Amino acid sequence: MDFSVKPLLTGEKTVLRPFTEADADAMWEIIHDPEVVRFTFPADAEFTPERLRDWYGSRAGRPDRLDLAVTDRATGELVGEVVLNEWDPDARSCTFRTLLGPRGRGRGLGTEATRLIVGHGFENVGLHRIQLALYGDNSRARRVYEKVGFVVEGVRREAAYREGEWVDEVLMALLDREWAGLSSTVL
Repeated sequence: MDFSVKPLLTGEKTVLRPFTEADADAMWEIIHDPEVVRFTFPADAEFTPERLRDWYGSRAGRPDRLDLAVTDRATGELVGEVVLNEWDPDARSCTFRTLLGPRGRGRGLGTEATRLIVGHGFENVGLHRIQLALYGDNSRARRVYEKVGFVVEGVRREAAYREGEWVDEVLMALLDREWAGLSSTVL
């Protein structure tokens, strides 16, 4: 079990596909969106177009993680990414993270993309647990994760200092048996 297979996952609204170097320009724009920066990256994160080309060009060769481009199925436009990383083969677990640029928000693309990659992780890779962490003030992301079935496991109170304020970090997870129960009734 690993992430060496980089699938094409197709939903009604989105297509998740492996990244290529050519995606770096679109991702450059997305990762500089103020909301993406606020909820995703530390203020001192250094990105250059060259680093992004190297990063996205190398994702297909990584058997220890799965990075997929989120594209709008209707237009083919790259709107963000979904990632399963920090893989622990003994525990059959990994961490999930995602980010969507402004053109990918508010239309259900994030919810569908999350369901697609989480389903792949449980049903095809054989994961037992997928976990994530988000800032407590990121209500949009939390609604998506709860819709997909993630459960709050804890809160790290005032774990980050952002924009002059302390914010909590919310820890959530979803187990394979929970996913199986949800996917048989909801999906």
